[in-house]
Amino acid sequence: MSQISNAIATRDSGPAAQIETYRSEYAALVPSHVNADQWIRLAVGAIRGNKDLEQAAANDVGVFLRELKTAARLGLEPGTEQFYLTPRKKGGRKVIQGIVGYQGIVELIYRAGAASTVIVESVRANDTFRYVPGRDDRPVHEIDWFGPDRGPLVGVYAYAVMKDGAVSKVVVLNRQRVMEIKAKSDSKNSEYSPWNTNEESMWLKSCVRQLAKWVPTSAEYMREQLRAQAEVSGELPAPPPMPQPVNGLDEADPDDEGPIDAEFVDEEAGR
Repeated sequence: MSQISNAIATRDSGPAAQIETYRSEYAALVPSHVNADQWIRLAVGAIRGNKDLEQAAANDVGVFLRELKTAARLGLEPGTEQFYLTPRKKGGRKVIQGIVGYQGIVELIYRAGAASTVIVESVRANDTFRYVPGRDDRPVHEIDWFGPDRGPLVGVYAYAVMKDGAVSKVVVLNRQRVMEIKAKSDSKNSEYSPWNTNEESMWLKSCVRQLAKWVPTSAEYMREQLRAQAEVSGELPAPPPMPQPVNGLDEADPDDEGPIDAEFVDEEAGR
């Protein structure tokens, strides 16, 4: 019986149990449209279902919980293509790194309420792709869905149709441009990086991040940021503090080129 009790105690002190410990804080952080209980179940399931992630999270629980706070404030699902949880070596050991996926950025665009449709597509060598800036309001992309092979990736494109019917700037990236973005990624050489485990998704993310410079992202996320600042200033009661990271990590997404938490992430885009 004592061995069983010890096993339960060990299990309950792990990263998944820490999520439960701070359940109320995460519930307060997620946007109002997100089901907090479901979000927490996803976070717990992502860790308990992957031994590598569980060990990396246990190596520095403070880093792990901080990454989850980012996902919570953004209202993105941890452990999915909205918000990847990946092991990353830091100081000779693996810790958890959160990376916003392309589906997460698309979700933020939709959540802002200005766009009715967001198109993000990859183009392969055997597809037909036509787009002339200044002449065409959007690309023409034809795919032979029943052909034997679409060929290798050659590019990606993204645009949004706004609720008033207008079409946003169309972003088109070729392979060279995507590779330039990949070269800036801190995690590009990691076996766990989405660049190596889900390359096409990272091509799509590279493109939709550029689109996010031209369309609104989440207004509610900005309100959550202001709320967090108010908590720090003492205007609102703050929940109990989470454990702090042992080793500091850059809070920016290592596969990003800038923030995603603004109404317009590029000042020039709003001019």
